[in-house]
Amino acid sequence: MAIVNDHTVKAFDEDLNRLRGLISEMGGRAEQALLQAMTALNMGDLDLAAQVVQGDKKIDALETEVEQLTVQTIALRAPMADDLREMIAALKIVSVVERIGDYAKNIAKRVALMDQTRSIEAIPVLMSMSSLVVELVHDALDSFAARDAELAVRVTIRDKTVDDFYNSIFRALVTFMMENPKHITESAHLLFVAKNLERIGDHATNIAEMVHYVVTGERMEERERGEQPEDGAAEQEQG
Repeated sequence: MAIVNDHTVKAFDEDLNRLRGLISEMGGRAEQALLQAMTALNMGDLDLAAQVVQGDKKIDALETEVEQLTVQTIALRAPMADDLREMIAALKIVSVVERIGDYAKNIAKRVALMDQTRSIEAIPVLMSMSSLVVELVHDALDSFAARDAELAVRVTIRDKTVDDFYNSIFRALVTFMMENPKHITESAHLLFVAKNLERIGDHATNIAEMVHYVVTGERMEERERGEQPEDGAAEQEQG
């Protein structure tokens, strides 16, 4: 019986390591897609933007592979307690990462729609915002791989800075549109990009909250997450 149990434990560990590896690959591809999408936006690089759109298919394929492996592992290994929480979290996390990839793809699609004169000064601020967002996604996924609840908490706290970026860009672009009506279309595209970045930051927070629950078995306290100002929430709805 001990031999059977040892074999079962080893098989489960192998499945779990494979699962973590797939999620890491998927997360890395989503991060890269966002970096490339923003670079394409900054440079007006249509070829790079097209690569991002095409590469999203691999992210989708990895999501399907993770889902199949997770369901199979739960059915065959019957994990309990902490292990079961991690399996369930994995299903939720890959769904969130897939959405992050979709947001990167959507940003890339905007490149071809924008005026290639790059006339609006908001783009450098968007690049700074995207750098922070990429860091949050990376740290959220690292917290899952390392089962690091403290890192997960730090991700959720830093998301407020992303919200601040969005609110600042929103105000600047609305003002710019009022003063320069001929650039309304381009400004609207950039507002779309800013909103996508803000949503990716929210998804990084969602991953971090799931990690915190997996590791501790407890929901993250509101004071740990940090609270978003009410006026910021109102502006996001307008955006």
